[in-house]
Amino acid sequence: MGGKASTTRRPGRPGADSPEVPAERDVLLRGLEAFAELGYDRASARELARRLGVSHTFINDRYGSKAAFWRAVVDAALGAQVTRLAPAVPGSDDEDVVRRFVTDFYRINIGEPYLAVLMADESARDTERLDYLCRHYIEPALALVAPSTERLMASGRMVRVPMDVLFFAIITPVSGLVQEPLARRLGRPEHMSHAERLARADALAGLVVDGLLAPSDANRR
Repeated sequence: MGGKASTTRRPGRPGADSPEVPAERDVLLRGLEAFAELGYDRASARELARRLGVSHTFINDRYGSKAAFWRAVVDAALGAQVTRLAPAVPGSDDEDVVRRFVTDFYRINIGEPYLAVLMADESARDTERLDYLCRHYIEPALALVAPSTERLMASGRMVRVPMDVLFFAIITPVSGLVQEPLARRLGRPEHMSHAERLARADALAGLVVDGLLAPSDANRR
């Protein structure tokens, strides 16, 4: 993250000799980077503090525990995403609802490689953290589009698949927008404008949704 981070005094430890710590937004962004790069178990409170440039007691002083800090990091990153996903407008065509949801999701995730890595790592582990992600973010996000996909499948306008398959068909391709090292090796330009990234997100959304809305012969019967 470029630029000099703003700082604040440590809560509860005033005085000229008190170490300065990054502002809350910077703390949470650096925390996201650390959890993504190290994984939860390897991201000890001491290592987190080292990466934040703060006292080794900072995590417990500010958040109470490493687990609480992880939840704060996730809430800051995913909370902003979910609130940007617009609910379906009553009377909207279900195909339009699905297309808008997928397109918005991909656009929102542009430039979020650390969040994608964290989600992929936590999704492979049967933990209370995964329960937290599902309860607070994954399920609410799916609820925005699930009724439309169910009606499309029932009418034969969408491939009929279980919800878990549908979830991975929609969500997993977002890695193609954020895994820059591999993407560059596959021909992506090193420097792209935001407009070019949005165009790639839209192209990916079209590819995914058009595939879902192309029922097989078995689906038509």
